[in-house]
Amino acid sequence: MIKFSTLHKKWMKDPEYRKEYDALEEEFALIEARARAGLSQAELAKRMKTTQSVIARLESGRTKPSTRTLQRFAAATGHRLKISFEPVEKSRKRVGK
Repeated sequence: MIKFSTLHKKWMKDPEYRKEYDALEEEFALIEARARAGLSQAELAKRMKTTQSVIARLESGRTKPSTRTLQRFAAATGHRLKISFEPVEKSRKRVGK
């Protein structure tokens, strides 16, 4: 049996796969934060005073959470929310010039 981690390393060399994987970064970040905290979706939902189905929707990317929801998610998983603006590659034009 081949481990997923082995396949993932191989697939990450494929530009198409990597592009799609990177596009899911936000959803993976939520799942990873919950996993690091050792919480099930139901346990996290209880801490956030919501339902497991809400957590599932957040993690699936079907719901675009507000900053307040992300702050509650971070606090419930023992993390700090950090939001930043980063320049997009090849588009480093300055505003006003």
